[in-house]
Amino acid sequence: MTNKPEPKGAFPYRPPDETIKKKYRHIFEFDKPLDDRFPKVVFDKVVAALLLLAAAPILLLLKIAYVIEGWLISDNKGPMFFSYNAVSAGKVFRKYKIRLIKMKYIDQEGAKRGDWHAYSAEWTPESRTHVGRFVKRFYLDELPQLYNILRGDMSIVGPRPLAVHHYERDRKQGNMTRFLVKGGLLGLGHVMKGTPEMGNPVYEYEYIDKYLGLSAIGLLWLDLIIIGRGIKVIFQGKGL
Repeated sequence: MTNKPEPKGAFPYRPPDETIKKKYRHIFEFDKPLDDRFPKVVFDKVVAALLLLAAAPILLLLKIAYVIEGWLISDNKGPMFFSYNAVSAGKVFRKYKIRLIKMKYIDQEGAKRGDWHAYSAEWTPESRTHVGRFVKRFYLDELPQLYNILRGDMSIVGPRPLAVHHYERDRKQGNMTRFLVKGGLLGLGHVMKGTPEMGNPVYEYEYIDKYLGLSAIGLLWLDLIIIGRGIKVIFQGKGL
C-alpha cells in the first residue's frame, strides 16, 4: 500500500448510519461470507460466457484501435489490459480492466505489486489516450471483468469490488457488504453512478437483505432488473 494522494471521488462509499445499522442489524451479525446461491452462480457463468462471445468483436476492434494509436502516437502505445488487486467476498483477486491512460502515467513498480494507485491517473482526463477516452465513456474498460466472473472471482450483480486499501477502509467504516458476497460488475448502488446517491451504502445492504430473503427465481429477477438499469447507464455514454 502507498500513501499517495487519491483522486477526489475515488472512494465515494460512506459508513453505514444508525438507520442502516438498525434496519439491517441481522446483516451485521454475520462473521463469514454468505454461501453462494447456486442458480445465481450458474446464471453468472452463462451470461458472462455469452457476453464475452458478443463482446469479442468489440475487443478485437479496440485492440486494433490501440495498436494503430500506438503507431501514430508513440506515447500512447502499450498493452490493452491491466489488473490490480481487489477484494470480493473478503478474498483478494486480480481485477482485470482495459487500460485508459498513457504508460508514462503508470507507476510500474506499483503495477507489479497490483497496487491500485499505480493506475490512479485514470481519474485525470488529460492522462488518457484517445481510445481510452472513448472506452471510458461507454464503460468498456469493465468488459475484462466478465473473465473474472467466469473464474468465479465476481458476480454479474453485487456490490462493486474495491481495491484492497479501499476495501480495508470500507471495513473500518463498518461496512459489511463486500465481505459477505462476491463483488459485482453491476450493483444497486453502482447503477446510481452520476447521481448524488452514488456511494450511499443503503443500496448495498438492501441487496444483501434481498439476497438472504428472496427465492432463487426472485433473486435472478432482481439481478435482471439491475442489469437493465446498468445497460441504460452504459448507453447514456456518461462514463467519466
